[in-house]
Amino acid sequence: MYQGFYNLTSGMLTQNRNLNVISNNMVNIQTPGYKQDKMVSTTFQEEMLYRTGKRYKENPEPMATTSKIRAADRTYVNYEQGSFENTEGIYDFALTDEGFFCIDTPMGVRYTRNGSFSVDNEGYLTLNGMGRVQGRDGGPILIENEEFTVDGRGNIIAGPVLGGDDEEEDGGGYEEEGEVEIRTLGSLRVVRFADNEQLHKEDYGLFSTNQAAEEVESPSVLWQSLERSNVDMVEQMTNMMSSQRALQSAAQVLKMYDQILSKASTDVGRL
Repeated sequence: MYQGFYNLTSGMLTQNRNLNVISNNMVNIQTPGYKQDKMVSTTFQEEMLYRTGKRYKENPEPMATTSKIRAADRTYVNYEQGSFENTEGIYDFALTDEGFFCIDTPMGVRYTRNGSFSVDNEGYLTLNGMGRVQGRDGGPILIENEEFTVDGRGNIIAGPVLGGDDEEEDGGGYEEEGEVEIRTLGSLRVVRFADNEQLHKEDYGLFSTNQAAEEVESPSVLWQSLERSNVDMVEQMTNMMSSQRALQSAAQVLKMYDQILSKASTDVGRL
């Protein structure tokens, strides 16, 4: 009888934690570059069941194993790449291959797949509210104006036209093309890690780690686009309903256990 209390109570606690994980995934479904979490449950150390005789208890025969308590084991991150959305925003970037952008935050360098950047009041490329985006040289990237393009390797290139007015000479009838100065404002720093499972997930889609970062020499960057989260809303809704029903069922059966034990200690006890 008492084993049921362990099973049901631990099941309720586990389902409640699973609902928290699912809720966090659903809240961040519109967060660019967000990677969904998934909780894995386990059991405490199993207990062996034995069959013994009615009178003689020697040489018990093992029958099966059982565990009284279910518990959350860990929450792992699904790093599967999400789909891409064309935003036409000049400060939006997406990584179409492995790797992370590097952000200088007050807590140190953090890593993210969220390429929804902007510029701060000093003109540096930044992840809003988090910190400045690192360039390949390790420093911030200064965006002088909005006249720039970005190639597929994350190089931010500015090319203002110098003396670009068309000139028509007498009798010549030709146009003189303006000279274009090509300047690189900076290059996005993209890194990868030997084991993504060792990354620690923080708020706002940031990751931290003690691992050494490996530079991606030729990153694949998609400009004016964002990587969408890899959260499947239908899957999350299905998991949420399943966890809610399991939680409600455990609560109802637990109430029945309590009523039975109450009768056993009061009504039956008086007999």
